[in-house]
Amino acid sequence: MEINAFLRNFADILDDTDAALITQETVFRDLDEWNSLTALSLIAMADEEYDVKLTGDDIKSSNSLQDIFEIIKNKA
Repeated sequence: MEINAFLRNFADILDDTDAALITQETVFRDLDEWNSLTALSLIAMADEEYDVKLTGDDIKSSNSLQDIFEIIKNKA
């Protein structure tokens, strides 16, 4: 599993955010597009791409995309 692929997958679930702004340091909750539907899309992406069951608690306990990536990597 590679962080750049994860970042591309995350950028793909966003409609209005420039993919160039998505880095591992990105605080996803600060994105204008972040909402409950985006969170559900992130959970679905983790399941489809990595066969990982990401939970709401996993997201709540994370600040950056690096945090989410580490959770997915550890569960994979």
